[in-house]
Amino acid sequence: MSEIVNKVAKSGLYTLDLSEWFVDDEMTHIDLAPLLWQGLVLKESDFRAWVKENDWEQYRGKHVAVYCSSDAIIPLWAYMLVSSALVDIAKNCINCAPDQLSDILYAQKITAFDVDSLEDARVVIKGCNDGNVPDFAYGMLVSKIQSQVKSLMFGEPCSTVPVYKKKK
Repeated sequence: MSEIVNKVAKSGLYTLDLSEWFVDDEMTHIDLAPLLWQGLVLKESDFRAWVKENDWEQYRGKHVAVYCSSDAIIPLWAYMLVSSALVDIAKNCINCAPDQLSDILYAQKITAFDVDSLEDARVVIKGCNDGNVPDFAYGMLVSKIQSQVKSLMFGEPCSTVPVYKKKK
C-alpha cells in the first residue's frame, strides 16, 4: 500500500485563520448615561467623585467599552478619566459602543500582526470560520499583507480563490 502524501502541507502555502485571532477574553461596558445630571449633562465634580469611589476591580482583566447610551454630549475628558482609572486593571478600555468592541480588538490584532514572516510567501486566508470574524477584517488584512506576499488566496488550501499575484 502506498503512503498517503499531504500535498497541501508540502505546497508551501502559509494559512492565516482569522478565527484564531478572536478575542475570547471577557468583555464588558460602562454606560455613562446614569451619571448624567437630569439625564442631560455631566457635572465634573460629581463625575470625579464617582471615578474616585467606583470599584474598578470588577473590570480586572476585561476589555471595557465606555460609552453613553443617551444622546447627551459627553466631554472627552470624562472618557479619559475612566481610562485612567482602568489603566492597570483592564486589558483594554476603549471609547466605543459595546457592539463595536470586538471589531476594534480585531483591528488591533491585524494592526499588530508582523508581516515580515510573509515576505514572498504564498498565503491563503482561510474562508471557513465559526462566524466570529467580522467582514471588515478580511479587507483590512489584505491591505496589511498584500505588499509582502507573492500571492494571496481566499478559501481552504484545497480549494482557493485567487485574490492577488505579485507581478514578475
